Amino acid sequence: MKKWIWLLVLILAALCVVGSKGFFEQRSQPVIDTIRVEKPSNSSNSSTEQKLEAVVSSPQVSRERLLTHIQKLNFQRYTDAERLRSRNYITSELKKYGFKPKQQSFTDGVNIIAERPGSDRTAGAILVGAHYDTVFQSPGADDNGTGVAVVLEIARMFGLESTPRTLKLVLFDKEEAGLLGSLAFATKRNHVKDLRGAIIMDMVGYACYNSGCQNYPTGLPIKPPSDKGDFIAVIGDTEHLPLLNSFQNSTSKQEKLPAILTVPIPLKGLLTPDTLRSDHAPFWYQGIGAVLVTDTANLRTPHYHQPSDKPSNIDNSFFTGAAQVIVNATDKLLRSNISLNTPVSAISP
Repeated sequence: MKKWIWLLVLILAALCVVGSKGFFEQRSQPVIDTIRVEKPSNSSNSSTEQKLEAVVSSPQVSRERLLTHIQKLNFQRYTDAERLRSRNYITSELKKYGFKPKQQSFTDGVNIIAERPGSDRTAGAILVGAHYDTVFQSPGADDNGTGVAVVLEIARMFGLESTPRTLKLVLFDKEEAGLLGSLAFATKRNHVKDLRGAIIMDMVGYACYNSGCQNYPTGLPIKPPSDKGDFIAVIGDTEHLPLLNSFQNSTSKQEKLPAILTVPIPLKGLLTPDTLRSDHAPFWYQGIGAVLVTDTANLRTPHYHQPSDKPSNIDNSFFTGAAQVIVNATDKLLRSNISLNTPVSAISP
């Protein structure tokens, strides 16, 4: 019953935010509880080396493959025919990497689901997902061709890897219509019963480097880390801080990766409904830890939901670095079997 109450709250919140202009709208209330920025470090002390040890061995993304996926998906993905064309491409790519994708049909849409079993049945699964649909009259290179490209790159890199945890890949339909695909997925018990956490990507390819190009909502409890849009944001719920923290220390001396802004959200976003704007939200309301990885959408890019959201406006270096950050965290999570729930002792009374 408790989950159904949370789900009702989520649906009401989704109805309130559908059609608004971004992940956050300016308002007087604080949007986050705390902010932590993790920047690439050049320190050579032993503690830093220990933190980076696992990251250095993470597989490296292919910039060429990432950009190829963006080009292949360079068309509006709004109508039934356009989204079918998208599914055909995504399904074909997943099969190349050894997956056997299945489809989940729901009202007006179709999700794509693929799975690579882990070696430890008790370790559960990590989901990596992104929506593949677009708004009308936008080719959606950043929103959300970049997210789909990273999912496909993770499929290539981990399809034949053996890890304790199962890797589940989901490409959601109808996110732009109100998170319909992720709602349809997350509310099916057989889809989520073994999930330990979900990584959801929604726009990870745009950066800006001029002072003042990055906007923030009003009411932040601390000074924003930068007025430049050169970081990747990771938003998670405070009930699953180990999942959010897996993105910290996701840099190495061999890689020039974007800074990482981790944003823990209390009360499942109930007081901050603008943080519920993407496909991570339905997982929160099923009690499943999920993070949203994003370049902050309209708070940074002028191409949000516009015909100009084209591959030519993707920052290729930033996008590749963001993809590597996501791969590093995914690798860490797949090879671990620790709980991703926040310890009771770490929760403030």
